[in-house]
This record gives sequence, C-alpha cells and structure tokens, in this order.
Amino acid sequence: MSPRRSATPRFSIVTPVYDPPVDVLKECIESVIAQDFEDWELIMVDDFSSNAAVPIVIAQYAQRDPRITLVERDVNGHIVAASNDGVAAAAGEFIALLDHDDLLVPHALTQVVNAIDRHDDVDYLYTDEDKVGADGTTYGAFHKPDWSPERLRGQMYTSHLSVLRTSLVREVGGFREGFEGSQDHDLVLRVTERARRVVHVPEVLYHWRAVEGSTAVDIEAKPYAETAGIRAVQEHLDRLGIDAVAGPGAEPGRYVVDRRLSPDVRVSVVIPTAGQSSIVRGVRRVLVVDAVRSLLEHTEHADVEVVVVHDSHTPPGVLDELRAVAGDRLVDVPFDRPFNFSEKINVGVCHASGERLVFLNDDVEVISPRWLEQLVAPLDEEDVGLTGAKLYFSDQTVQHAGHAYYNAGYHHPFKFWTRDEVGPFGELVVNREVTGVTAACAAMRREVFFEVGGFSEALPGNFNDVDLCYKVAASGRRTVFVATCELYHYESRTRESRVHEWERLAVVSRWGVPDEDAFTPRAVAMPNLRRVQQLPDDVFERSGTSSG
Repeated sequence: MSPRRSATPRFSIVTPVYDPPVDVLKECIESVIAQDFEDWELIMVDDFSSNAAVPIVIAQYAQRDPRITLVERDVNGHIVAASNDGVAAAAGEFIALLDHDDLLVPHALTQVVNAIDRHDDVDYLYTDEDKVGADGTTYGAFHKPDWSPERLRGQMYTSHLSVLRTSLVREVGGFREGFEGSQDHDLVLRVTERARRVVHVPEVLYHWRAVEGSTAVDIEAKPYAETAGIRAVQEHLDRLGIDAVAGPGAEPGRYVVDRRLSPDVRVSVVIPTAGQSSIVRGVRRVLVVDAVRSLLEHTEHADVEVVVVHDSHTPPGVLDELRAVAGDRLVDVPFDRPFNFSEKINVGVCHASGERLVFLNDDVEVISPRWLEQLVAPLDEEDVGLTGAKLYFSDQTVQHAGHAYYNAGYHHPFKFWTRDEVGPFGELVVNREVTGVTAACAAMRREVFFEVGGFSEALPGNFNDVDLCYKVAASGRRTVFVATCELYHYESRTRESRVHEWERLAVVSRWGVPDEDAFTPRAVAMPNLRRVQQLPDDVFERSGTSSG
C-alpha cells in the first residue's frame, strides 16, 4: 500500500535537479523515501536537464509514491529559478533543502520534527553534516555550533540540512537572482533576520556528496560563489544598520567583516601592571611600555585613554616612559594592595571615562591594524556583551582563540595551531560566537560591565574571566571572538602561572560543571598535537589571567 499524500505535509523537501548521474539521483530519492517520519512531500524541479533520463526517473518514482512531485521547466533557469519553482509548489509547513546528489539519514526528519515540537516558535533549523565519497564512505563530520549569527556573516556554516518555515521564506521573497552559488546563504541571512527562534539539531543528519566539481571536494570549484557571498553578507549588514564592509577572507567561502567604530566613542584601555621587564626575542623590554606603544600605533581611533593601574613598587622610570608614549591619554592609577587582577581591573574601570572598556594584560603586543576598532565595534550590537581577541605565543602559534567549557574543565581550544592555519571549518579565521574569551584582551560596554558586577574579586588570579563570561551569558548577551584582532601574548612573563584547585571549584560551585560547549564541540576543540608533548599537563586548564 502506497503512502497517502497529505494536503498540508509537515515538510516540503525542495530539490532543484540538473543533470545528476542517474544512480546518484536514485540514491537521493531513496534516502527520502526511507525516512521514518512519513509526513513529507518531495518536490523535484528538473531544470531542463540535457539528459532525458533524469525527468523520466523522477516521474517513475512519482508514479509509485504520491508524495513525490516532478516539476519540469521548459528552459534552463539555473539554481535560483528552479529552487523558487519548488518553493512556489510547496504545501508543507516547513521547507527542507536537499541537493539532487546528497543523502538524508533515515531519521533526519524525525529528529527535526522533535526539535520543532519542543519549540513551536522556531522558524529555522539546521543540523550537523558530513561528506560521502563515491564508495559510500562518510567522512569529515562537521559538528556545528549552536546559533551563531556572527559566524554566519563569516561563512555559510549552517548549510546542510537547512529547514525553514515556509511562510517566512515567502515573506522574505524566496531565493534571489544574482546570488547563484551563495543563494542559500543569502536566503538564510534574510530568514534569520526575522526568525523568532533558530535551533541547531546537533546530530549528523545529512551526507553531502563529494563529487568532481562539488564544493564538498574543492571549495574553489565555484569561484562566482564568493562574489555572491560577499554581496549577500554586505546587504545583510546594511539591512541591520551595521557599519561595516564585507570582503574576502582567508580562504574561499570565508568572509571578513571590517567594522567601523564611530569617532565619537571614547575607549578606555585598562591595563594592570607592576612595571616588570622581560627578555622577548633576545631583547629586554619593559612589557607595559611596549604594550601601550603597540596598542596606540595599531589603531586609527583618536579618542582613546590608557588607564594604567600600577603597583606601588612600579619603577618610577616605567611611569615616565608611559607618559612619554601615551602623553595626555595616560590615566595613572596607583594600587597599594596585594595582587588581585580582578580588583585592579575594577579599580581601573572606576577611573575610566570611556563608554567602551578594553581589558588588556601588560604582557601583550598588538600586531594587527585597526585592532581596537575591530574589537570594540561589535559592541554596537545591543545583544553583544563581550568581545575577545586572537592571541599568539611568541613562536607564532595560537594561545587563545576563544574559550570552550566542557568535560568538567575550562579550555583554550585550538592551542598551538600555527598563525597561518585556518583551523577546522575555518574556526581560526572567522569571527564567531564563543562561550568565553580571555581577559588578556577583551572589551565590554561600560553599562554592561557594571550591570553584571565586573570581575569577581574573590578570584584574584585565575578563572576570573571565565566567571565574567558566564555572567555575560546569564544576562542574555553574546560573546564574540574577533579573529581579525591579533596580539602576541607573552604569557606568564609578569607573574608565575599557578592554578589552584579552589579557584576552579569556586567557578564550578557558582555555575555548575561544564559538560558540552555550545559553540565549540569537543570533536573540533583540539590542540595542535605536534606540541602537546612539550608542555606541562596544566597548560590546557589554565584560563584565567595573572597579569601583574
């Protein structure tokens, strides 16, 4: 007995078709028929394939299963036109996008409908995915972060499987001509601008077929897609009123969002120090002086004050050098109590006059142009509560690219990847939401800092930034890692790095034991194993800051 066709199915699976290998097309259709959730329709739009067997195969399946519909175009209109024909024919509550050579796992729709049933206001869902080779072997699983609007600006990370509320797809105008190659990215940007809720289903439910000419095999296979993608992101930024320019990123399919910071915004950079010096690349340097010099040299923003909170034993010559470098931008704040990083930052903020606050260790060196603008400008979005930078050790390997909290610990994922590596799925070269960032270089709006209570002075050395990140998240705001804001961090040059168990337990007692990170699944949160053997065991747990 053949399945009944529902007048209003839960899902309309829309598949534009043009000249796929017939055996591959059959496998695609069979993966839909095999779904254990049966309330669907499959709309296959043949875009005037040159191989006459293609529409014949689809028609044969449609005869056997009334849930399958063949729409035949009489001219080849390309991917956007064919996809819009599918949208027009859709009767389902949700549209699921399936390419003509890809595969759904048998329980894909079941898992998606379970998520919909948990959230009746969801307008967009996406799942994890992997690739499938010619021999049927799957590989390259992409375990995606939870909803990350900043990352979507830097790459079309949600991709497969995308499920969108049909009424909203039509409301935003469906797919748009001129965005071929990035038509899905453009549509999802427009849908999520209006979506009430976006849900990530954290399971591989879609197999992306890796065939010759596919971006699954070669990300540069469709060079026109990058131009369309940049335009899609730029128009998205313009619609939201974000003052930024979209451009090409470190590799095809990745984009850079170059933000502008209003010249009317005053920024206060707060640096705690004891004025130590250290040998860096064979030269003795006064760390805080070089930090201040580099931060001012690498920004075009004029309205910057530098609040230096210094211990009473700081050498007078260091303060003289700071005045020579910073001039009237320097705010000199003496501190005569025992070391407490959190207290020093809080005291510095109380002496600061800026609407935007940057926390900076004294053992850093800025190396990217317009670092301050890139770090601070995302805070113009009201729901961004905290931003953080990308930090390197002196040997050009990554020290920090966002925190991840999982497996009962607080981690620096991607530690020891090299500066020229993009990381798995572009993690190291796109701005993205993260669970936390290090206070060695981070920024907040002044009012948010006071709303969440600043840094906890009960955590003087370590995990104070972890606690701050939890507080920002509890306030309902996003934390954003800014890949284009780069600094060297000569970690532990100013104080001995020593982590106490009571510090970790203090955070756990307040926020609970971290299990899985929402933005950096442990499957991709891997350090560069080539250097692991060279380091002490506790280096992976150290997350706080110990600047003097």
